[in-house]
Amino acid sequence: MRESSYSKVTPKIEELTKLTETAAFVEPELYTEYGVKRGLRDNNGKGVLVGITNISEVTSKKIINGKETPVDGELYFRGYSVQDLIKGHPESNHFGFEEATYLLLFGDLPDEKELKDFCKILSDYRSLPKNFVRDIIMKRPSENMMNTLARSVLTLYSYDNAADDTSRPNVLRQCLQLIAMFPLLSVYGYQTYRHYYLNDSLIIHPPKKEYSTAENILYCLRDDKKFTKLEAELLDIALILHMEHGGGNNSTFTTRLVSSTGTDTYSAIAAALGSLKGPRHGGANLKVIEMLDDLKKQVKDWEDEDAVREYLRKLLHKEAFDRKGLIYGMGHAVYSLSDPRAVVFKKFVEQLSVEKGYQKEFALYSMVERLAPELIAEERKIYKGVSPNVDFYSGFVYQMLKLPVELYTPIFAIARIAGWSAHRMEELCRDNRIMRPAYMTVHPHREYKLIEER
Repeated sequence: MRESSYSKVTPKIEELTKLTETAAFVEPELYTEYGVKRGLRDNNGKGVLVGITNISEVTSKKIINGKETPVDGELYFRGYSVQDLIKGHPESNHFGFEEATYLLLFGDLPDEKELKDFCKILSDYRSLPKNFVRDIIMKRPSENMMNTLARSVLTLYSYDNAADDTSRPNVLRQCLQLIAMFPLLSVYGYQTYRHYYLNDSLIIHPPKKEYSTAENILYCLRDDKKFTKLEAELLDIALILHMEHGGGNNSTFTTRLVSSTGTDTYSAIAAALGSLKGPRHGGANLKVIEMLDDLKKQVKDWEDEDAVREYLRKLLHKEAFDRKGLIYGMGHAVYSLSDPRAVVFKKFVEQLSVEKGYQKEFALYSMVERLAPELIAEERKIYKGVSPNVDFYSGFVYQMLKLPVELYTPIFAIARIAGWSAHRMEELCRDNRIMRPAYMTVHPHREYKLIEER
């Protein structure tokens, strides 16, 4: 796209940027000197407690013989292990995202009638206002689907006659509508991008009422509307594993922070989307895909363990891929020995790799999963163990499902909107105290001088 004067950085802006950089500099040692937890985390990566929640729990350590000891990670939704939740779906032959959404929002697992009624509510809400696709999504489409999604959410404010009503029943209604609409907003946003930027056909499929969230994503996205049962099940599991994570992640904290001001639901969720768009939060699985694609180009024999090991070492030495010194998909801010989401996901990923003929790629992923922690431990001083996180495999799943890379982060949002909604409701049910973190100022005081004297 041609660069316009609106988006052009001029030499004067470059010059002013240097002044900004100078003004923004703070001696790193001051954080230690004053005991400031930068990024709300200490030097060991442990998060600062800023709230209490009943919604979910992340555990990676236990007190054993009076000592804090790393253990295999666990993730709980309202006290239920996510592994158990996922294990129960094939046995009772139903998709789990809707059931887990009910659990996050209302505190308990639904019985058959409650789940059926809840799915009907979501199905009834799974539509957009008249001409919304034409008038909003298709006008001035963005190259980034997260911007398209955020703009759509903010515009929905104008279609809601009770947009600023923050009573609990109204906020719940808004949250349920957004949970139901997110797949359509994301997929239709991509279809518009595909038409205007990739010169492809514009195909808009209306959702199917009887389909689950995962099924409707595939149904609306694919030109022929076709998908296999295993494909829908894997996407459903991916949604469950991404829908909530303890409340301490950036976008959920953003939801609670903004909700504490008393703002409307659309503004709070748009703020969370802005957080998730950042590559440090929502873009990790795409980085894993790009890294593995580069590995496959550089290493001709994918079964050559020594060659793969050497490539991974080059990554750590900033000599390969993006030269950032990272092996993407490895490590997590909380988990050390294992990320339970990656553990449960891997079993299903292997099944899909067989159905799709990606066994060689799966073997390569497994090798990197095994070698990377060893190399990181050799090369770096680490305070806790390193293991693959859920993003290590999620991008691979999306690749096997032939999902466009532009939708990787929006699919994260389609899942996480359930968690955001639960946390917004919980925040509004608390003491209505605005969150206001403190910053320490280290700039010395100065005397004001008239402009002629400067």
